[in-house]
Amino acid sequence: MRTQKVVRTIPNLPGVHGVLVLPGTRRVYATATDANQMAIIDEDTGTVLGRGPTGDYPDGLAYDPQHQTVWTTNESGGSETILDAATAAPRGTVDVGGQAGNIAYDPTARQILVAVQGRNLLAVIDPTTATITRRVDLPGCDHDHGLAIDDTDRLAFVACDGNAVLLTVDLNTWQILDTHPVGQDPDVLAYDPANHRLYVAAESGWLTTLDVHNRHTSVTGSSHLADGAHVVAVDPSTHRSYYPVPHGPDGHPALLVFDPGP
Repeated sequence: MRTQKVVRTIPNLPGVHGVLVLPGTRRVYATATDANQMAIIDEDTGTVLGRGPTGDYPDGLAYDPQHQTVWTTNESGGSETILDAATAAPRGTVDVGGQAGNIAYDPTARQILVAVQGRNLLAVIDPTTATITRRVDLPGCDHDHGLAIDDTDRLAFVACDGNAVLLTVDLNTWQILDTHPVGQDPDVLAYDPANHRLYVAAESGWLTTLDVHNRHTSVTGSSHLADGAHVVAVDPSTHRSYYPVPHGPDGHPALLVFDPGP
């Protein structure tokens, strides 16, 4: 990130979709989607330390620090697989009752949220019992897929790729506070808590930014970055945002890097 150079390539992870880094353990977790597996990777050497089985088409990941488990959201399998963070051994499965979108861990309530895109709702899961404790309907949402949490303001952000809108959900009352249009086919969300800024990356290549003020969101920008720019990550220290794209300026895969706007 300092030199803008690739330092390592890790092979034999077919169809990688979700990637999760735990700096405190120096471990990286990745879903090898085409193999229906999750891999544990040593952050320093790139060595694959272990692999565990998941459900069909594992996509996003979330870490539960209380139980030291990693959850994979199995999109076409309609389930969550719970794996031991140290060994990748399976610890359980939760059927969410429909095609699964992305997943997030709520550290305050110590619960797991899953976008059940086949049902247009959020499933709230108690990780201790691995049971669904609440199903939150999302009126105005078609096919909820992207998901992120603002733990400080107790908000969940849900991107609906069927009708290109973003919902802001109150994590205290489960009411929808705001609805905003975003780029066509929104996918990955990233939230910068220090700047109170949400990034919504879309399959269409459009990026929408929203700011959070007094627990409400407002759209602050929208632009077309590049075709296929549907993944975003934000560095919380520099506030730079990163977008891997299949075709950069020279036609090859590239990582686009942007400094934060005003």
